[in-house]
Amino acid sequence: MQINTSTKLDILLSLFVGLLIGMNLLGGKIISLLGISVSVGIFMVPLTFLITDIVEEVHGKQAVKRFILAGVITLAVILVFTAIFVALPPHERYQTDEAYKPTYGGSIRIILASIIAFVLAQLHDAWSFQLIKNKTKGKALWLRNNVSTMISQAIDTLLFMFIAFYQVSPKFTAGFIISLAIPYYLFKISFAAIDTPLVYLGVKWLRGKNNEHIDK
Repeated sequence: MQINTSTKLDILLSLFVGLLIGMNLLGGKIISLLGISVSVGIFMVPLTFLITDIVEEVHGKQAVKRFILAGVITLAVILVFTAIFVALPPHERYQTDEAYKPTYGGSIRIILASIIAFVLAQLHDAWSFQLIKNKTKGKALWLRNNVSTMISQAIDTLLFMFIAFYQVSPKFTAGFIISLAIPYYLFKISFAAIDTPLVYLGVKWLRGKNNEHIDK
């Protein structure tokens, strides 16, 4: 069955929005990765940049801006409903409200931090991706994919960590947050480098029959 371009964009947009929701609602869990404590969201964040790079390569910066707008609206709606649901008094038969509140109440600040970091990082990614593409005359997809993502991931990581966790407890000083952000950032850009072949595959898939030569 042939999938047209519009449907392919819908699929990528669904994945993009789903990842944004997932990293915000599920990312509170901390695991050990190579002996370093990281959020489980680390597996989702690089994929959002992967998707927008694929979309921008084929359909340009304006298409990515529509993805960013959809993401912002989605996160804003989730933020509003989360705040309302946490604040609503529970029914007497609901006995787990004390577990519900810290689980999802903490998500409010995290989602707010995510919205701010997400918008600024993704807009920078779209801008730098296009800039490098123009400078290289459309060649070296791997270069613009990695450079734009690595810089944007630094913006995303630092903004998110500071807005979400700064002074949540006395332990979370600026220095402590930076010490957490550095290995977290290194893991994210490592994943971004590893998924470079997926950018080429994604671009080829999105272009379909109109696929053109992709410069190495």
